[in-house]
Amino acid sequence: GECRNTLEGHRRVIMSATFSQDGAMLATGSDDHEARLWGAGSGECLRIFAGHDGWVWSAVFSPDGALLLTASWDGTAKLWSAETGDCITTLDGHRFEVFSAAFSPPLRLPDAFA
Repeated sequence: GECRNTLEGHRRVIMSATFSQDGAMLATGSDDHEARLWGAGSGECLRIFAGHDGWVWSAVFSPDGALLLTASWDGTAKLWSAETGDCITTLDGHRFEVFSAAFSPPLRLPDAFA
């Protein structure tokens, strides 16, 4: 394969990189305490998600691409608006680092549970 883009802007090591479901965007988490949103085609940094007090180990998109969930060394996970970059909520209470974040795919419950 050939290199299509080099994503430049993080000040430290990139810990994770994930494509949105439609492949249009890429999210990265870094030990510079930030997550970033990139245009997959252009490589342009579209948004910076700042607010963690430790390395961002994981940054993942919701299935519809509207939200970004980050997991950090600071013991928190944060839910962000991918469109605005605003932090919607901080999930705290973990005793140690949060290494991974994931969204559950949309589930259809069997009729017996509906």
